[in-house]
Amino acid sequence: MTLEAFADTIVPGEKRFPGDLAIAGTAGGGGAVAAGAVDLMRTEAGGMADALPDLVQALNKHAEAYRDELRLELDPDVPAFVALPAGHRATLVAELVRPGHPEKFLWVGLAIFSNMAFDTGAHLSTVDALAAGHPGLTALGYSQPDADGLWRFPDFSYRRPLAPLHPHTTPTGSPA
Repeated sequence: MTLEAFADTIVPGEKRFPGDLAIAGTAGGGGAVAAGAVDLMRTEAGGMADALPDLVQALNKHAEAYRDELRLELDPDVPAFVALPAGHRATLVAELVRPGHPEKFLWVGLAIFSNMAFDTGAHLSTVDALAAGHPGLTALGYSQPDADGLWRFPDFSYRRPLAPLHPHTTPTGSPA
């Protein structure tokens, strides 16, 4: 729940259900959580999976200190970061990622996973992500592949070829 709340702070989305505590619901449509940010954070390839329990604990400790400093009355039955209202979550994250913060590289790294999940669906097959309505790829206007799952672009981006094909280029586009 804490990782979801962090990801939602980075790329906000709408609540999944009325009592959703992790998602603040400050934006319409799916955000980082709906895009699979926590799944991406947990991949071994990302290199942060083993550190996540410690990061959750550290983030909640920072949230407790923030709560105590501002004398906020928060729900004691949920993790401290999750209990913070959206604006306070954003303020705390801004503090954690500011230049000079001693843990900045950890929190920026975690934030990058939230952005990557939304912007690229890095942990998913792009074809499958688009078929499932991935919120980030959809919001970015990512085009659907052709029926065979490949992307082809019959129109040149500048509406003209930038260079002629080499005479020995094969029909698949490979140099001979």
